[in-house]
Amino acid sequence: MRRREFITVVGGAAVWPLAVGAQEPERVRRVGVLMNLAPDDPEGQVRLKVFLQALEKQGWAEGRNLRVDTCWGAGKAERYRGCAAELIGLAPDVVLAGSGSTMPALMDATRSLPIVFVQTVDPVGSGYVASLAKPDGNATGFTQFEYKMGGKWLELLKQIAPHVKRVAILRDLATNEGPAQFAAVQLAAPGLGMESVPIGVRDAGEIERGITAFAAKPDGGLVITASAYTAVNRDVIIALAARHRLPAVYPFRYHVVSGGLVSYGPEPHESYQRAAGYVNRILKGERPGDLPVQAATSFELVVNLKTAKALGLVIPESLVARADEVIE
Repeated sequence: MRRREFITVVGGAAVWPLAVGAQEPERVRRVGVLMNLAPDDPEGQVRLKVFLQALEKQGWAEGRNLRVDTCWGAGKAERYRGCAAELIGLAPDVVLAGSGSTMPALMDATRSLPIVFVQTVDPVGSGYVASLAKPDGNATGFTQFEYKMGGKWLELLKQIAPHVKRVAILRDLATNEGPAQFAAVQLAAPGLGMESVPIGVRDAGEIERGITAFAAKPDGGLVITASAYTAVNRDVIIALAARHRLPAVYPFRYHVVSGGLVSYGPEPHESYQRAAGYVNRILKGERPGDLPVQAATSFELVVNLKTAKALGLVIPESLVARADEVIE
């Protein structure tokens, strides 16, 4: 074949064909991520890594067909609002909400761009979705537990420290989830012979003042509810519990790994992994309002025997036997 047969003339101009085997570059999609922790928090980095790795397994890779913009809220409501405005302003194809505490800011920023949330306790009651089976809006995702978990935390505290008669509940008033988690614990307390006392968690100073005042009287224990504030200030809470010799129950494993006594709750990384599946489906054309909200499927009990010994507690053998992880 002669050279001129490779030439196509369009409007009087010669256009050379692409080289054999060349392909058009893939369309790059954009995903925004609003994390509730600080950028230097190891737990936050692990969660983000789990999410990105799960996306990559489904064919989405940064630098090839995906751009990920991440903003870290560090447990601060004003920072959530700034991050939400920043991320929505980038016009992403979908946004990952890293916890229930980030959702109010995102929902205020957009009612059209798709949002996939994780670790959100009550998306229906909070107004993020119409129902679990049919969200029917721009948001869907994964819940972490029901409010009745508060009663289980209290039962666990009574099992490991039968002498406890007063329980301080650390809860966040900035979201709907905080008061509701407190109410669940408060409701269960009388049946276990306990008095419940609320403590705010807006900053380290409020936490220290609240726990110090509570510890002035004997027979006390702590229940730490799930929130961005308790996550960001976990080292402060754990140190205060040790200083005042207060047995404490936490919602997640990473609290116990950091020195807390015992935790019971969902495995937090699972929801990030599953969220990548929903993000993938939305990027491929599905609507978030058609994807049902799903509950956590994996829960874990973690016990720190070293902390128990420091507090002078003997964890029941039955509890140790059924624990998913024992730290010695």
